[in-house]
Amino acid sequence: MVKTKRRHFVLRDKNGKEAGVFAGNQPRQAALKAANRSRGTKAKPVEIRLRETGTKKVHIYKGWRETVRAPGDKPKWMPEKISMPHVKKAGIETLKKI
Repeated sequence: MVKTKRRHFVLRDKNGKEAGVFAGNQPRQAALKAANRSRGTKAKPVEIRLRETGTKKVHIYKGWRETVRAPGDKPKWMPEKISMPHVKKAGIETLKKI
């Protein structure tokens, strides 16, 4: 089994203010974590902008979460309804040099 290195992504807003770090092997994995903490809905998704630490790349996603029934083989501690995050890639931006 090949082990991939964990990457870190900083959550940004449109003004460039950064708050919160999400880790994942891929940017989509970090975006799913951010979407699960968002208030977006399928009808009105939120924009998730993640800058990979050490780079000038900003990955942009549209994300939301929905409440669904837990799977039938769920553990006893899991509630009947859970939040399921969803993301769709909207593009990649490169930050300009200041």
